[in-house]
Amino acid sequence: MRELKILVIVGSPRKYGNTSKLAELAAEGVRDVGAKPVKIYLVDFEIKPCIGCVSDDQLACRYPCIIEDGMRKIYKMILESEGLIIATPIYWYSPSGLVKNFIDRLTVFENMIYVTGRSWVEGKTAGVIAVGNDSGSIQTIASIQVTLNSMGFVIPPWSLAYFHRMGDVLEDDNACIDAYNVGRVVALMAKILRKEEIGGWYSNASEKNIEVRKKVGLIVKKYEDELIARKERFKRFKKTFSSYKREIESKES
Repeated sequence: MRELKILVIVGSPRKYGNTSKLAELAAEGVRDVGAKPVKIYLVDFEIKPCIGCVSDDQLACRYPCIIEDGMRKIYKMILESEGLIIATPIYWYSPSGLVKNFIDRLTVFENMIYVTGRSWVEGKTAGVIAVGNDSGSIQTIASIQVTLNSMGFVIPPWSLAYFHRMGDVLEDDNACIDAYNVGRVVALMAKILRKEEIGGWYSNASEKNIEVRKKVGLIVKKYEDELIARKERFKRFKKTFSSYKREIESKES
């Protein structure tokens, strides 16, 4: 069995900054549960913006991406890893441009569901670390996590850490402990999933679609019956109310 690797991705151009420091703590968390962290800085790679092939043709967006740049090396690292941790600075309530371009370019893996029947990052684990001098940490983390989850990544519990004020992050015990645990839980979840034979998470197969449509039909029938029953109850209510109203009017007269 190959060595379990977790890719730690730093999306800050400041290799000496708080983002990098928390990423290093996450890497320690990975090591301490017996996995291997592979730490890279996006600024060291040429990552061009996504050109939106999928909007021209659903099948045009696929691995390998037609753009020949530094993402080719990163793609290979992702495929060789069981999970990834993205550490980003907060730029105007959002991840850095480096991270945004990187995430956009991951679409080639997710869109393989239309080419080979499954997302190529399905079942890999992921965690997020966000660091800034002001607010926007949770917004940044939520945006990245929901995107990664939509691609098929598993988001384990406690797989987020943040720091959003001035100063040295290493002086903040809570942020340091959280970042360490991001590495730990991402690696632990990867270990758990490696032992399980899931057989695929998201299904886009035609036979499954037929099953889903059958279930939709049953649900439609159920709610149609409920709507009919509701209308009947409303009719009885109106009849009872009318009778009660006549009774009151009769007494008053």
